[in-house]
Amino acid sequence: MESTHELFHSIHQLSRRLTKHLNEALEPYGLFNAQWSVLFVLREKGTLTQKELCEYLAVEAPPMTRTIQRLLKQGYIEQISCKDDKRKKFISLTALAKAHFPLWEKAVLEKNEELVRELPASIRGELKNILTDWLKQI
Repeated sequence: MESTHELFHSIHQLSRRLTKHLNEALEPYGLFNAQWSVLFVLREKGTLTQKELCEYLAVEAPPMTRTIQRLLKQGYIEQISCKDDKRKKFISLTALAKAHFPLWEKAVLEKNEELVRELPASIRGELKNILTDWLKQI
């Protein structure tokens, strides 16, 4: 049986490189990958709790708390306490984030296109299907 070490090493290397490229694209806007992930999910899904963000992004609570604190400081998100449970906070994008989002998204999409430019469309589709199926399994 073939060892899975090389497969997972390659996946980890790819993940780190993709994160590095994304950070480079977002750096002019004072954002990093972790912050972009939160902003993107809030844009796509609307208001969520911190716990929901952690679960969706598969991030532990302490790093999520730091990311949320940075985004609050930048004025890109707001927290609203639950009326029934003050420990529970709803997080949503501010008007400032909504206004800047198209610019951030453009930078990310341009970087994404640059990174997959050499991959034929058929391979992109196949790769997307493989990753989607795998994510559903784990």
